[in-house]
Amino acid sequence: MRISLKATGLVLACAAALAGCGGGGGKPLLTLDGAKPLVIAHRGASGYLPEETLEAYAKAIDLGADCIEPDLISTKDGVLIARHDPNLAYSTDVASHPEFANRKRVDWNVDGELQTGWFAHDFTLAEIKTLGAIATDVERPQQYNGQFKVVTFQEIIDLAKSRSVGGRVISVYPETKNPTYHRQLGLPLEDKLIAQLTAAGWNRKDAPVFVQSFEPSSLKYMKSKGLQTKIVQLIDADDYDFKTGGLSYAPPYDRPYDWTLAGDKRLFSDMVTPAGLAEIKTYADGIGPWKPYIVPIKGEFDANGKMKDLNGDGKVDLQDGRTQPPTSLIADAHKAGLFVHPYTFRNEKRRLAFDYAGNPQAEYLQFYRLGVDGVFSDFTDTALAARDAYLREMGY
Repeated sequence: MRISLKATGLVLACAAALAGCGGGGGKPLLTLDGAKPLVIAHRGASGYLPEETLEAYAKAIDLGADCIEPDLISTKDGVLIARHDPNLAYSTDVASHPEFANRKRVDWNVDGELQTGWFAHDFTLAEIKTLGAIATDVERPQQYNGQFKVVTFQEIIDLAKSRSVGGRVISVYPETKNPTYHRQLGLPLEDKLIAQLTAAGWNRKDAPVFVQSFEPSSLKYMKSKGLQTKIVQLIDADDYDFKTGGLSYAPPYDRPYDWTLAGDKRLFSDMVTPAGLAEIKTYADGIGPWKPYIVPIKGEFDANGKMKDLNGDGKVDLQDGRTQPPTSLIADAHKAGLFVHPYTFRNEKRRLAFDYAGNPQAEYLQFYRLGVDGVFSDFTDTALAARDAYLREMGY
């Protein structure tokens, strides 16, 4: 069923950004609320600047993003900062700081995965502020490495508020990252997140906020503690299975880590069934699935069982996979009253299936036409250009 918008309150989200698709004689959009899909700046304008920095978020806003998305982890002194990984070696220049050499950890367990590096819980905010952010993708600009600092969640809130002017509303889309891990460290994320949203005047259903997590227990806890914002269940997998067109499931990307610790044998794939979606609806407003849950990718194999190199570049990867007929996930989620925000859309050719011919806009257009309610994108401008093309197609 397509539930009442008054019941969900979703029509109030990103109100300024979503306005304007209701008239003009265009065809009805297939989104849950009938509004144009959101463009969510994944870690900011991370295709252009080191991710999850104030500069990356500001650039995403300048490019026209509807929402800015930070992953939240904790410092030693309990401050929420925006980093995708607790391991600072992945996205900062901490390795080049001799004063922190003795804090390097070897085989440190993060959600069942052994990692070596420097971890945020060993650093105060003041110490982390001495580090410089670096690009995490070698194909992206490297000249800004070390120039920009790690940003706090409060600084992101302040930025979104300061840039919400002239009728434009910038939403924030925070994720509790590795919440069980942080709880085990004695640095739980959830209560601090709720407190900061409440202090900002944003702990309400129509606030420009979406709170997301891969761990259901984190979302359920926040809801039980009075979180009123829109809540999003993220849905992951390990990798593409090019033989079947499905997905593979291997730890730590087989199931939410809180399920692993609880002995729950279900996989992320169980979340996208009608029963799984109905369960999600009891505590969340939407889902954030990995893209191939919506558009599967499959390879072509020769008589010897070897995947064909369709683009002739001498290697076999995603660029040699063909898109398959879309699944029913969007329709199923909408029937359950859940919006759908798939991740992550990127411009690099190596991240695009064969059918898109190296054109990232072709991928966006397919998903927009299928009725997604928003997209997580590293390249805000590309996502917006494709959305504009889609809206023109629909008569707006």
